[in-house]
Amino acid sequence: MCNLPFDGVVVKCLLNELSDTIIGGRIEKIYQPEQDEIIINLRSKGQNLKLLLSANASYPRIHLTEHVKENPSNPPVFCMLLRKHLSGGKITEIEFHDFERIISIHIESISELGDITPKKLIIEIMGKHSNIILVNSENKIIDSIKHVDSDISRVREVMPARPYTFPPKQDKISPQLLDASHFIEQAKNHGNVCISNYLLKNIKGFSPLLCEEICFRAGIDGKATISSISDDILLSLKHVLEEIISIITNSEFSPCIIWSSESREKPLDFHAIKMSQYETMDFFKSISILLDSFYTARDNINRLNQKKADLVKVLNNSIARCNKKISIHQDKLREVANRDKYKLYGELITANIYCIPKNSKKATLLNYYSENNEYIVVPLDENLLPQDNAQRYFKKYTKAKTASIYTQEQLKEAFNELEYLESVLQSLDTADSLKDIEEIRQELVDGGYLKSRRKKPGRKKSETFQPHVYKSSDGLYIYVGKNNAQNDILTLKLSSSNDIWLHTKNIPGSHVIIKKGKDDIPDSTLFQAALLAAYHSKARNSSHVEVDYTQVRNVKKPSGAKPGMVIYNNYKTIVVTPDENMVNNLKIDK
Repeated sequence: MCNLPFDGVVVKCLLNELSDTIIGGRIEKIYQPEQDEIIINLRSKGQNLKLLLSANASYPRIHLTEHVKENPSNPPVFCMLLRKHLSGGKITEIEFHDFERIISIHIESISELGDITPKKLIIEIMGKHSNIILVNSENKIIDSIKHVDSDISRVREVMPARPYTFPPKQDKISPQLLDASHFIEQAKNHGNVCISNYLLKNIKGFSPLLCEEICFRAGIDGKATISSISDDILLSLKHVLEEIISIITNSEFSPCIIWSSESREKPLDFHAIKMSQYETMDFFKSISILLDSFYTARDNINRLNQKKADLVKVLNNSIARCNKKISIHQDKLREVANRDKYKLYGELITANIYCIPKNSKKATLLNYYSENNEYIVVPLDENLLPQDNAQRYFKKYTKAKTASIYTQEQLKEAFNELEYLESVLQSLDTADSLKDIEEIRQELVDGGYLKSRRKKPGRKKSETFQPHVYKSSDGLYIYVGKNNAQNDILTLKLSSSNDIWLHTKNIPGSHVIIKKGKDDIPDSTLFQAALLAAYHSKARNSSHVEVDYTQVRNVKKPSGAKPGMVIYNNYKTIVVTPDENMVNNLKIDK
């Protein structure tokens, strides 16, 4: 099953556009930047165009693109074969196969003997079974980007020299042949089936997203069974089906991208028909531009998530080690917590040294330090003299005291390291660009948590400091560090002593600086800066977040402290609840 709603309706919309743009075009260059992706450079109707065909299991597709990818120095075999057969060829026709996700591009090229030879480049958009196949005039496969032999599929082989056959047809009706009234009547015979599933399983080219949209427009819960729907609602469903079929038949498409309610940088879905069930949408005149934007955004998110995942793993492992160290140190402190007992034993033995018989295993001695003058039993080593037993206890006390002091120092360092690692993890969680992630990676390299990547010698790129920049409703600039390195620069180097510094109380987050002008900072700006501090912290999704604020002069960095770690005094606290809409309204470095 194809991931995402690249369904037959979208394919029809795309075919209309490609028919207007690339038919009659000449193939100039062919590249294969990815193992399962082809880029064809075309010259058509006075324009230079790039046609992308992808058989990627997660994102199979075909559309015009404007993005440039780096190509391998040695072209893959399939790329070389396409160059041999299609370079200089003319696109004569684009074929759509009855709302299946299959497009055939007919190409006339010149053979080595100078003859015009027709060929077809077929892309099958079918999820993990997607493929790009080159077929000759005799309908035999020249080659494909993915080989499918009899071991993989007994139903349909895709191998060189085999006849090309279409995938098995599904027992569905084409939208253009659909009689809505008859379809609804037939549906009544399947009363226990969910209406959304019934649409999906019986109409060609419909995706789950489009089926949900039809149910939404008809006022139906798509999970409801047909038998539970009244005749009036079924009549409404018939009208909506007729409306959708009319849009498809007349090609009255409205290509749109649906965005996440959390961020307009996270695309959820797309379609060629307006999705009324969603509010956050962008519309496009070109389905290719839509697809290019959608998949570029998805690719960026995937690349970000992949790079984040590597660093998250390192951080989680380091945090786990840190917690283990803390646990060990705490166990050690509990172990030496009764060290004063050894000192007491030594002093009592010394005070009663002439009263204790040799070779005694224990001695009952008066505890002079007790208010009630109680007697306590002191264990002894029978092989040692009383004075040696006293010295043994004094040594145990000194060793335990030294261990306690050392362990407390180690425990404090471990807690500081844990606080630092959690702050890096929080910075990574909110990082929204490859550059931000690379800065965090470098921070971990500098801290010894990661090995440095080996790079070829060359000119070192100049580092740029680019924190988040906001402007309050009072016109004051507010800066927010994106990571610990930026936090240090922002607070310790670029801020004036009278500027206001903000940070969430006892919660990992970014340093926030309000640049103070000649006048006092208004309460409204202080409140907005506190919102930014809470939003750019681990408490982003919490409410009633405490944010400390003070003048920059009251913020100090202890000697040897890790990046971003500071101490501060003379502060006040404000309580806020993060508000993403307000944050977006204040941001100016969009």
